[in-house]
Amino acid sequence: MRTPPIVVITLSMGITTANAQGQSWSPPTPEERCPSRWGEGDERGAGNHMGPESVLRATQLIQTGEVIELGQTLNEAMPLGDRHFDLHMKPTRMNPGTNRRGSNEELVVSEMGQVGTQFDGFGHQTIGDSLYNCYNLPEVMTRTGFTHLGVENVGTLMTRGVLIDIAGLKSVTMLPDRYEITVSDLQEALERQQTTLEPGDAVLINTGWGTLWNTDPERFSAGGPGIGVEAAQWLIDRDPMLLGSDNFPVEVSPNPDPQLSLPVHQMMLVVHGIHLVERMKLDTLAATQVHEFAFVIQPLKLQGATGSTVAPIAIH
Repeated sequence: MRTPPIVVITLSMGITTANAQGQSWSPPTPEERCPSRWGEGDERGAGNHMGPESVLRATQLIQTGEVIELGQTLNEAMPLGDRHFDLHMKPTRMNPGTNRRGSNEELVVSEMGQVGTQFDGFGHQTIGDSLYNCYNLPEVMTRTGFTHLGVENVGTLMTRGVLIDIAGLKSVTMLPDRYEITVSDLQEALERQQTTLEPGDAVLINTGWGTLWNTDPERFSAGGPGIGVEAAQWLIDRDPMLLGSDNFPVEVSPNPDPQLSLPVHQMMLVVHGIHLVERMKLDTLAATQVHEFAFVIQPLKLQGATGSTVAPIAIH
C-alpha cells in the first residue's frame, strides 16, 4: 500500500470566522498525489473498502432492525442554488382492455447528478484540468459523459456508519452560519458519544443545517457551517469510505480564506478519492442518539455522470 499523499496546510493570518479558524491550503502536485494509494488507473478510490468484510461488519451493528431514511424529498421548492428541478406529469393513458387499466408517468428535467441528497463522484471536481488519480479532464470528458470516473463505477456501498453530532455537542439545534468545525469539535463529539472511527467507515456530520431544507432554502444554499481544512485532513487520516453531512457542501462555506473555493472538495474527491454525500437528512438519526449503524447507499447507474441523487439509509 502506498503512503497517502502529503497535503500542505499553512496558516493564513487575519482570517476571521465564527470560531476564529484560518487554515489555508495548497493543492499537492500531480507527482505528490498520483498514482493514488489504490494504484494507477484506479477509479474507485475509498470505495475499494467495500467488500464482504465491510458488509458483515455493518450487519453486526443491526440490533432493532429500525430503518432511518437519510435522503431529503425532491421537489421544486427544495434548495437548488443555480440548479433546477422540474417534474411534469404526462397525461394519463387509458389502455385498451375490459379492465380499464390507466397509466401515469412523469418527466423529470433536472441535474440528477447534483440535486437533493446527492453523491459526489470523482468527475465532479478538478485541480485545474486534473481529476482523481490524475485522469485528464479533456481526455475523459465527452458530450455524453465521462469515459472514466463515471458514477456508475461506484455500485452499492454498505459499511459501518458513524454519526458525529456536532450540533448535539454544542447543545444547539443548528450551528451558526459559517461555523468551522474543528478537530477538537470532532474529537470531543466522538468522546461524548463514546464512539471511535475505523478505516472504511461512512462518517456523517450533523450540523443541524438540514432544518432549513423546508423552511429557508435560500439561506440553506447561501453558505453555512461545516468542516474546515484541518478537520478534513484529520478525517482523511482516519481513512473513511465516504464523508457526508446535512449542509450543501459538507465543508464550511464560504471558506475562511477568501482565496479558496471549497478546498475540502478537492482534498476529498481529487486528492484522496473519498466520496462526499451532501444535503443529507440527519435530524431523525440525531434525535435517536444512534451513533453507530449499518449504512447503505447506492448511486443511480448514470453512465459517465459526475454524481447521483441518492436516498441512503441507516439501519439500527
